[in-house]
Amino acid sequence: MAQVSNVLGRRAVLGGMASIGVMSVAGCATYPAFSLEEAVRRLLFLSSDRAFARLLAPGGFWDDSVTRLALPESIGNRGGVLARILTGPLMKDRLSRAFNDMAYDAAERAAPYVADTVRTIGVRDALALIRSSDPMAASAYLHQEMGTSLVEIMVPEFGDAIRVSREPLIGEVLGALTGVDIGGIANSLAIQADNAIFRAIGREEA
Repeated sequence: MAQVSNVLGRRAVLGGMASIGVMSVAGCATYPAFSLEEAVRRLLFLSSDRAFARLLAPGGFWDDSVTRLALPESIGNRGGVLARILTGPLMKDRLSRAFNDMAYDAAERAAPYVADTVRTIGVRDALALIRSSDPMAASAYLHQEMGTSLVEIMVPEFGDAIRVSREPLIGEVLGALTGVDIGGIANSLAIQADNAIFRAIGREEA
């Protein structure tokens, strides 16, 4: 029931913004000028601001199933090697949590880029986004417009975090695996973090 209320509330806010914009265009001096593009930008600004506030809180990635990062495939698919090191679920969780904790610095680095994009983004079909049946339509549009830019921004952050990590388990795992480089792991984590960020923004939008 709460989800329905949130969606209806979102639509009501956007609908009100759109109505003001239409009336302004029609010459109704009672209402301030307000474009449909600006309505979408404001929605994205609020949604992204709230999403990053959650992600940058302690345990922001790890404690949330929507944003939690999984072990990179280059590590996770080495069953035999990992089994000798990760002797139980607690050890695997410890390794996964270490990677999720690294996402904090990566997300902190990404946040200003998202904010800058929201401020300057051109919305080609704002009315379609406002009327869309997809409650996360604006977030999906933002993700599409930004492409892989956040991945490129976050890869160095993950790479540096892996290199200076004080978690002994990370060094032990990397030392035991052959054919796996830090750059590949950092790229995998950055891709996951990118998707997690936009899922978080979409959830706030909805």
